[in-house]
Amino acid sequence: MTSIIELCGVRIAFDGHEVLRGIDLTVQEGEILTVMGGSGSGKSVLLKLIAGLITPDSGEIRIHGTDIVPLDEEELLPFRQRMGVVFQQAALFDSMSVEENVAYPLQEHTQLTEAEIRSRVAELLEVVGLPGVQRQYPAELSGGMRKRVGIARALALKPAVVLYDEPTSGLDPGNAKLISELIANLTRAFTTTSIVVSHDLHWSFTISSRLALLYQGELVAVGSPSELRSSTIPEVQAFLAGDLN
Repeated sequence: MTSIIELCGVRIAFDGHEVLRGIDLTVQEGEILTVMGGSGSGKSVLLKLIAGLITPDSGEIRIHGTDIVPLDEEELLPFRQRMGVVFQQAALFDSMSVEENVAYPLQEHTQLTEAEIRSRVAELLEVVGLPGVQRQYPAELSGGMRKRVGIARALALKPAVVLYDEPTSGLDPGNAKLISELIANLTRAFTTTSIVVSHDLHWSFTISSRLALLYQGELVAVGSPSELRSSTIPEVQAFLAGDLN
């Protein structure tokens, strides 16, 4: 498999507190990599670093072989356009309709006509199982529906990588199952690479190609679901037992 993202010696601290301590991680093209860990372990910070939203204090973050750490905002733009982000609360614009929300990146970053954009939006909403909701507003949707609209928007520019921040957070078991299976199906259908930050053990082990466990800012284990289940690393065993904070 081809490496699409490589982190080498990534460190970052906030107010003197080191959140990530020398992270080395390779993400393979086409896989679903789920990053897990207790509260405050640095999971969401890792996602923001990969998205280029924050800069590490040291280390390299290579995307398709290019280190994005020294790049300025303009140089980062092509990388961001090839990367979709699904935020924890979906981060939809409340004052915009569903259609306007999903169309936003297409209007900002493509030369498509209005008719082509409407067609693309309808196609994306169909893909996430929400046909015909274009005229509704986020406040009219359930939590699970908002997540799916967020996923549709993240896929709008046909990204190579999609980053999911706690995609099942706050959802009932039925919607958590739906969103998890949707991530797995879309990763295959759109031939994307998915990086998921999650606390949901069941669905993470069900859909992931590999899992990475962060503990106190360090990556203590990376492997397939079966490798982590059989791991003898104390932090892995404690996390699987629900005893790792």
